[in-house]
Formats: sequence, structure tokens, C-alpha cells
Amino acid sequence: MKSLLITSVKIVLPESEYHQQVVDVLIENGTITQIAPSITNNDDQVEIVAGAGRILSAGFFDLHANFGEPGLETKEDLHTGAAAAAAGGFTGVAVMPNTEPAIQSRAEVALIVNVAKGLPVSIHPIGAISKKREGTELAELYDMQQNGAIAFSDGNRAVQQAGLMSRALLYAKGIQALIISHAEDASMAAGNKMNEGEMSTYLGMKGIPNLAESLMVSRDLYLAEYNEAPIHFSCISTVEAVDLIRRAKAKGQPVTCDVAAHQLVFTDAEVVGFDSNYKVSPPLRTAQDNAALLAGIKDGTIDAVVSQHSPQEIEYKRVEFHVAKNGIIALQTALPLLVRAGLTEEEIVNTLAVNPRKIVGLKQPKIAVGEPANLVLFDTVSTWTFDENTNKSKSANSPLFGEELTGKVTLIVNNSQIIKN
Repeated sequence: MKSLLITSVKIVLPESEYHQQVVDVLIENGTITQIAPSITNNDDQVEIVAGAGRILSAGFFDLHANFGEPGLETKEDLHTGAAAAAAGGFTGVAVMPNTEPAIQSRAEVALIVNVAKGLPVSIHPIGAISKKREGTELAELYDMQQNGAIAFSDGNRAVQQAGLMSRALLYAKGIQALIISHAEDASMAAGNKMNEGEMSTYLGMKGIPNLAESLMVSRDLYLAEYNEAPIHFSCISTVEAVDLIRRAKAKGQPVTCDVAAHQLVFTDAEVVGFDSNYKVSPPLRTAQDNAALLAGIKDGTIDAVVSQHSPQEIEYKRVEFHVAKNGIIALQTALPLLVRAGLTEEEIVNTLAVNPRKIVGLKQPKIAVGEPANLVLFDTVSTWTFDENTNKSKSANSPLFGEELTGKVTLIVNNSQIIKN
């Protein structure tokens, strides 16, 4: 790797001794070798990047991305997913088991770990809780953990059987693993396509009530408490879920949660044009839910923000809203959405870089001399256009496609590689 000198950059990393300081940072052979107010460079082999007006932080880590490999590589493979992640400032990504076959045994976990070797973005598989993600029989959790799975989830399917979820929590506790819950009661959601409320009534579409999420959050909190096990809720979207998790945390229960970046900005009002790029699971909710989610980030109830990157081929999106597949490509737009939502620099770093790694027990990157460089350089004021020229994903299913966005990643450094935008 070429040596890199980042000049006059503000470091934002709350646990770093350089937090909120403006410094020069020299990286050589993938390692941070100097940090000082000013570094003199006489080596023409050192690439200099101006950091003035920009922020240097630990690389972002996404707790919830969907790549297609194995089996669904036409949506996204590990290489294109990593390219999209790098462009969005992510140096690490946890991939959900929504593949064919599902990530449900050591074979699929080992495949992902091996294919991802050498990529500039570290890719970590999340194993399925149940075989084929069908919610009836526990998958091989221990074998998957031994081969590199960092947590367990049935991805975009909720575990409907309380008994199976209880056993999963108990078993995962025994091997010091984390269960990630997708909270949706299928009998309440009933296969409907958007949020239940004034907008669904206006559009004449059957809706999914907030209760579908809060019922499952409540159930899984009780199950986790009964088994004295930790639990993580991914992509919560409702006022009620925030309140339930806040109360659980207040009484000391080991629960964490995240929210998808688009849930902080978009509402069900976007669906009025029947643009299928706004069709996601859980569905876009109301402005009141948005406000509750933002408040949850501010008070620490919500620990992390995820992309919920869900690529889909054009034939699954350019169709009528009610038959379109769920999902938004979002690795490259997570930062701009958090800027649009009004998060501070420190909140962005905590929710995108620090807390996601804490949740799954990964080592925290440090900005210190002698440490391997795992960094992102970004700012919250520059603009760029998300279009076919800048999109790194195989898919293009984003309501932000063609828009000028605020909040730009300049580069990442990870695994002794520099990737520039």
C-alpha cells in the first residue's frame, strides 16, 4: 500500500485521545505511524490528502446488509457489495442470511469468509437461526460460530414460534452468541404492503399496523428476560418499539437495537406516488414514528444505524407496488440520510462506527500510533449525485437515485488498502 498523509483533519472518535483535535495523520504499510499537529513530509512517494473541513473516524460498520452470494449474485455479490460499502464509508459489513441457500451451516459461512479475504471491506456473515429460515428447526449455530458467524438472525423473516426463539436465545447464551430479532408478527402484518394509517386508507391499500412490530418486540423481550440472554432488535420502526426497548434498558435488561437510515427520513407519505423504491420491510411509518426514532438515538435507546442494503433486480421493482419486492440499496446513502436527519458528527460516528462493533463484540479500531489503519475520511457538507456513474452496486433500487446528496465519503483505509471516491 502507498503511504498516505492526511493533513489538518479533525478526528471524531469519542474514545480516542485525539477526539475533536485537528492533526496530521501518516499511514505507512497499513499502519498509523505518526499523529501530530503538523507532519513534515519530504518523501515524494507519500500521497497527501487535504483533510481540512473533513472528519477522520474509525471506519463505519454496517450491522445489516443483504448481499446475494451465495445463490442470488444477480442482486449483489460480495465484490460489488464491498465496493458499494467502501464508497459509503464502511470498512466492515455484517451480511444477513437472506441467500439461496441461506447462511445456515459451516459451508455457507466458510464460503463467505473465504471469498471475502483480501477485500478492502471486512465482511462478516450472520448465520440463520433456523434451517432454511423457515422458523421450525434450529440451525447449526455452534458450527457456524466456529467458522466465522458473528451473530444469528433469520434475516428479513421473523421467528414466529415462541418456543423456537426461546431455545435459540438459550442456546446462543451458552456459546456467548447474539440473537438478532426481526420483529414482525406475521398474523398481524398479514402480508400487507405499507404502513397502516391515514395514508393506507387514502390509497386504498391494506396496511401493516405498528402493533405487528411491538407485539413481537414485547414477546422477544420477555423471552430474552426469561432466558437471561442478550438480544438485539434490527430495523425497528415504531414509537411503541422504542418505548418498549427504552423501558427494558431502564430495568437493566441486556438489549440493543438499531434503525435503518431511511426510517429516520422517509414516511408513508412517500408511497402516494406508488414508487416501489419506497417499499421496504418494515414499512415506512409516520412522522411521529420518525420523531420517536430520532429521540431514541438522542437518548441512547437506539444504539446503531444500519443501511439495510437490499438490492433487487429491475424486474422485481419496476412493477406494480403491491407485487414489488421490498428493499432499498443504501450502503452509499446511509451517511447522507443521517446528515439529512440532523445527526451531529459525533452521533454519526457513534451509530455508524463505534456502537455496531460493540453490539457484536468486534475489536474497536483505534486512531493511535502503531494501530492498523481502519479509517474513513468524510464530511457533512459536500454534495454529490447518486446515479449510474457513482453507484457501485449491481442494483439501482433507490428512491434517491438521480438526487444530489449532502454528506460525502472521500476515502476509506482498511486491510492495508486505500479506496477513494
